[in-house]
Amino acid sequence: MLDQHHTDLILKLHAAVTKIQVPRPGFNYTFAHICILNNDKTCIVDDIVHVLEELKNARATNRTNFAITYPITHLKDGRAVYNGHQLGGVTVHSKDRVKSAEAIQLTYYLQSINSLNDMVAERWESSFCDTVRLFQKSNSKVKMYPYTSSSLREDFQKTSRVSERYLVTSLILVVTMAILCCSMQDCVRSKPWLGLLGLVTISLATLTAAGIINLTGGKYNSTFLGVPFVMLGHGLYGTFEMLSSWRKTREDQHVKERTAAVYADSMLSFSLTTAMYLVTFGIGASPFTNIEAARIFCCNSCIAIFFNYLYVLSFYGSSLVFTGYIENNYQHSIFCRKVPKPEALQEKPAWYRFLLTARFSEDTTEGEEANTYESHLLVCFLKRYYCDWITNTYVKPFVVLFYLIYISFALMGYLQVSEGSDLSNIVATATQTIEYTTAQQKYFSNYSPVIGFYIYESIEYWNTSVQEDVLEYTKGFVRISWFESYLNYLRKLNVSTGLPKKNFTDMLRNSFLKAPQFSHFQEDIIFSKKYNDEVDVVASRMFLVAKTMETNREELYDLLETLRRLSVTSKVKFIVFNPSFVYMDRYASSLGAPLHNSCISALFLLFFSAFLVADSLINVWITLTVVSVEFGVIGFMTLWKVELDCISVLCLIYGINYTIDNCAPLLSTFVLGKDFTRTKWVKNALEVHGVAILQSYLCYIVGLIPLAAVPSNLTCTLFRCLFLIAFVTFFHCFAILPVILTFLPPSKKKRKEKKNPENREEIECVEMVDIDSTRVVDQITTV
Repeated sequence: MLDQHHTDLILKLHAAVTKIQVPRPGFNYTFAHICILNNDKTCIVDDIVHVLEELKNARATNRTNFAITYPITHLKDGRAVYNGHQLGGVTVHSKDRVKSAEAIQLTYYLQSINSLNDMVAERWESSFCDTVRLFQKSNSKVKMYPYTSSSLREDFQKTSRVSERYLVTSLILVVTMAILCCSMQDCVRSKPWLGLLGLVTISLATLTAAGIINLTGGKYNSTFLGVPFVMLGHGLYGTFEMLSSWRKTREDQHVKERTAAVYADSMLSFSLTTAMYLVTFGIGASPFTNIEAARIFCCNSCIAIFFNYLYVLSFYGSSLVFTGYIENNYQHSIFCRKVPKPEALQEKPAWYRFLLTARFSEDTTEGEEANTYESHLLVCFLKRYYCDWITNTYVKPFVVLFYLIYISFALMGYLQVSEGSDLSNIVATATQTIEYTTAQQKYFSNYSPVIGFYIYESIEYWNTSVQEDVLEYTKGFVRISWFESYLNYLRKLNVSTGLPKKNFTDMLRNSFLKAPQFSHFQEDIIFSKKYNDEVDVVASRMFLVAKTMETNREELYDLLETLRRLSVTSKVKFIVFNPSFVYMDRYASSLGAPLHNSCISALFLLFFSAFLVADSLINVWITLTVVSVEFGVIGFMTLWKVELDCISVLCLIYGINYTIDNCAPLLSTFVLGKDFTRTKWVKNALEVHGVAILQSYLCYIVGLIPLAAVPSNLTCTLFRCLFLIAFVTFFHCFAILPVILTFLPPSKKKRKEKKNPENREEIECVEMVDIDSTRVVDQITTV
């Protein structure tokens, strides 16, 4: 990039950028009108531009003594300028002389002082990107990556736009699967409308939450893509559990009695899991969470889950009652017309008879099963085949072996967990952010970005001990600051020791006016003039650059934490800032805050559920299951190249709720079961709750699959995390728990009741009459 052709090209691009015009009524703004000004009222531009201009002039005059050194070079006026963050892919000769550079970075600084200036600057940035792209087309051999202050925000929101058609596909697949899962050949007892209405219930709750967030001035962000899938996992299971409870009721009961039995059977567990979701996401939406995106996501999820609970109680419950009356009247589940009896269908075509297939109660003989829902495909599969197979003695060793393999791979991944601090994890794939950050990490990772070191209080700059304190805090960095340069200048003059305050400030002002090596840094000191014409230094700044390696994300994070600790504990009060620290802060808190909140919510839920569950073993088993699922998800997530960032940690928190949602009913039914054997109660638990789990899982998976094709790293992370949570939970519900519970506590041995003489029931008199009408009275006492 330093040969004559590329030098001329870069300077030509620089000239084109500075000539960009933003038209406004009566005036055209250019870079000169909105740039940050130097002390000589000229725009501040990168020093690399001055270096290239001097290099071009040296070539024009055939001077060969001009050499660029790295990372600090000297200009013709004697100024030492830092180019570590402006030259990339550098190859050097001896004594740090630059032989070649593969990349050059130019930065343009704009003012932000009022609303008009902000609007003009925003339009200028848009024109800047267009200018660079046009320049790229005419110079295709050189790759250019424009990046502005709004690029990350625009690219972050772009995820929702590129996901639209995939979400529509997901919705169509979920609707189809929900209808199929609720359908059966019996046209009376089939419930396709309930599958569709379950999705309508979830959609209403999600739209209600979105409307409330919108009306209250909330902000939309692309993390909201995860809210429908949070609702899908929780809401569909609740509706399918109600439908499963309906299948267990007797058909000869009144609809009111059947509905009451459904609510009594399913709504207690659904209420508890809803409360669990509300607590977890409520803590995430509280001020304890210092990430706005995560807080808005949790707030939206919390509102949606609350309204979903109300809609399931009212809207879906009334839909269930309505279909119950249709079923009692032997009306078609889809067309709602009266279904004729089989003898009236004999003369109809085969397809007509197939659509109107139904079993009437009077057609059921004594030997046939009274429950006509046994013909449902999933019910039949679980009851007749799967329950016997999974509890088979010869299958159990293989399941235990698979679990050991699962734990081994999960442990291998868990030991390789890494924090995600890459901006590309949260934006769409083909965007400016990814292209720019990729080039940044490739070519400019030897030195960290320039870090502003701001001293925001009036300190005794003339005091030698204060000077040493400041230099001590900046130790270990490459310092390109007015302060160090000036201190060295004063030391050379032998006047720094014991220099009075007035003499120091006078010399400071005079040096900036006379010494050329300090004129460039005049804006780095803020003077305050008092009533007696005495000048005081109220604030100052210097710029620090750290030597980093190619894996500078972790080093920058450590650097930020070190400087932050120093700013709190040091004698000199200062703050540090660089734009990259915004993202370092985001990822530093994206891991700690959600994990902290999840630990609080987990402890609260364990304490809360201890008073509600009927047996303490339920709590123990739920805790062990959640730990096993979360451990596996973290391990396999790492093996699938998903880092721990804000999105993945939020998914892990949701995974706790999803696991309890699916596993708690199974475990409760098993633990609370009396008599019989463990195997019998495992089968019973699967028969009672397995169909609802299987139905919600199938709908959840087909809804997730389209997300895998979205060209966005955010949705890719979302898909991988949610898929692993669903798959691992399903593996535990249908394989691990049914096998392990057959040989681990609690015991199911029938306890013999102790005989108690007080438990004696006396029957007074039974009067028996024989054939001869002779009265025989016998006193019978039974125990």
